[in-house]
Amino acid sequence: MSEWQVRAVKYADRNQRKRFDSFIFDDNHDAPHPMDYYIWVLSRGDENILVDTGYDEEEGRRRGRPVTLDPLAALAPLGISAETVSTVIVTHLHYDHAGGLRHFPNATIHLQAAEMAYATGPCMCHGVLNGPFTAEHVCEAVRRVYSGRVVFHDGDGEVRDGVTVHRIGGHSRGLQAVRVLTQSGWLCLASDASHFYENFRERKPFPIVVDLQDMLVGFDRLHELASSPDLIIPGHDPLVRSLFPADGADHIVRLDVGPQGAGT
Repeated sequence: MSEWQVRAVKYADRNQRKRFDSFIFDDNHDAPHPMDYYIWVLSRGDENILVDTGYDEEEGRRRGRPVTLDPLAALAPLGISAETVSTVIVTHLHYDHAGGLRHFPNATIHLQAAEMAYATGPCMCHGVLNGPFTAEHVCEAVRRVYSGRVVFHDGDGEVRDGVTVHRIGGHSRGLQAVRVLTQSGWLCLASDASHFYENFRERKPFPIVVDLQDMLVGFDRLHELASSPDLIIPGHDPLVRSLFPADGADHIVRLDVGPQGAGT
């Protein structure tokens, strides 16, 4: 089985956050706690698979969360253009993970059936639950269904040799983590199953949650999926850029080589 290269591509950040935005239970709740936003790229030979699409400048303006680098421009140093992307794994349909789907018109998306049911079902009648979704992004995913460009997974599924998806839930009903075979072993892109290292290491739940038990059980599942705890990659932690080496541009880091920085 061939190994994959994995890169994290940063396109936005929010540096005015506090720790109460990141942890339900925390004694130091007023301390600053910044967040990064990433797209992940899996590469093997001439094939590239995107994990999530980020959100675009239009969505950033609407939510008051501007992008620092347009996601398509952020991907350009890797030789990736929107038209050439044929496969996107969507970890969940929140705006910051599926907000750029429309920019990849030729892509087939891999999604948990539970996520589509959640994002289009009665839970979306509640503002506190539908807030992280944008209706147009969900509609774009529905249009992909009708054009035959969605592969649904129910729990565990295989996307390619060495690339599997695993429903964890918690943060969103059909959230899925991505397991990738690399030179360093099995790497787990946690996405929002753990926004920060501290979430899964200290078992501190993130405040945006539909099922707290699923989130807590999911922390254990991440350890099962990765060959080493060092190969669990949280979805929004700025520490990722300190632990892993830059790769051709300041906003891109190489994950498959394993952590290299201080604090590993």
